[in-house]
Amino acid sequence: MGRLSRTALVVAIALASITGPGKVKEAVAASMIEEGRKIALDRKKGNCMACHVMAGATLPGNIGPPLVAMKARFPDKSKLREQIWDSSKINPNSLMPPFGRHEILTEDEIDRVVEFVHSL
Repeated sequence: MGRLSRTALVVAIALASITGPGKVKEAVAASMIEEGRKIALDRKKGNCMACHVMAGATLPGNIGPPLVAMKARFPDKSKLREQIWDSSKINPNSLMPPFGRHEILTEDEIDRVVEFVHSL
């Protein structure tokens, strides 16, 4: 379990003792989104803003589509995950790096980035 995952777990347990299970689920989801945001904006990890305009990005690129209205564009979150894992399966001419296939990001990091991107 990674450092961020342990932190999210500790936060969830602490919140469960104070607020109840409904709030825990919300807190864990918010934590995953925040961790995904950090990975996506990290120039040494996701570096999504090199190609995409997105909330919170400074000096974004415009090679890829803007990351907006993602829930409407990807109502099935698993399709978004497939796109991030290896976009060449959907579009063989894609310039997007295959973050999963080339092990640029771990499976856990991809899950967190998916949560963040889906929230945009």
